[in-house]
Amino acid sequence: ADEIEIAEGPFVIYQGHHGDRGAHRADVILPGAAYTEKSATFVNTEGRAQLTALSVYPPGQAKEDWSIIRALSDAMGQSLSYIDLAQLRAEMYRATPALARMNARVAAPRDGVEALARKSSGSASGAFELPITDFYQTNAIARSSKVMAELSALRAQAAPRREAAE
Repeated sequence: ADEIEIAEGPFVIYQGHHGDRGAHRADVILPGAAYTEKSATFVNTEGRAQLTALSVYPPGQAKEDWSIIRALSDAMGQSLSYIDLAQLRAEMYRATPALARMNARVAAPRDGVEALARKSSGSASGAFELPITDFYQTNAIARSSKVMAELSALRAQAAPRREAAE
């Protein structure tokens, strides 16, 4: 995971494509492909399964996430049952049929939603606060971008002028 501080001690494996705090602290780095560099299944915020297609090959030794996990399972003597993306997707669809219904919104089970609604949230009172302090630096990709760094600096320079005008 990026965006978290990892204390010394635990053995850390980073699997990703852009490197951030997790990669800098990692004992082992498994170079994964970015979303444009792999064929993948994603579920959007509406619960719709969507497929992506590889548009460019990953650079260097980067691999698609599923193939990294598959190779790691072989190295550990616990080989997974699939050997290619088609077999993996067949297993995913068997385990979770909703993933096979591309771009179809699948309703959550009513009893599960009702049970969740009955739970106490334990939330605090008060106004919501915006957790983003610098829009231009919100993730590893943005923090690696020279353009985003320039926009962040321009915004920081403009902030005192905006406050003075208010």
